[in-house]
Amino acid sequence: MAKSLRSKWRRKMRAEKRKKVAPKELARLKSALGQGEKGEISMKDVAEIATVVPPEKVKQKSADVDMQEEEADGGKMDLDTKRNKKTMLDEHGRYPVWMNQRQAKKLKAKRVGKNSKPKPKKRLAW
Repeated sequence: MAKSLRSKWRRKMRAEKRKKVAPKELARLKSALGQGEKGEISMKDVAEIATVVPPEKVKQKSADVDMQEEEADGGKMDLDTKRNKKTMLDEHGRYPVWMNQRQAKKLKAKRVGKNSKPKPKKRLAW
């Protein structure tokens, strides 16, 4: 997808627009921080507005949280165990959300087709 001439042209034009708008956007961002006159932003000034945390600390904290979550649930995924593997129906008679309507229709035809009697073949009407 996204290989047509129109999409390539649109992508090119969006890139040019980003180049054109970037200086205005940067100026707006600096003025929002109250540093429009200086042209430079120091971490001390940003620390007054937001909490500045070194990246190493954030990475370490996220790794610790992940390890605690895995230990808490025993390392098992949350699976839907009440689903029939053959019919793919859950206990409420619904198909999984990832299944499209065509697949569901095929499975239903298999399931319902076994219980119904076969239709008589069409014959020529003389």
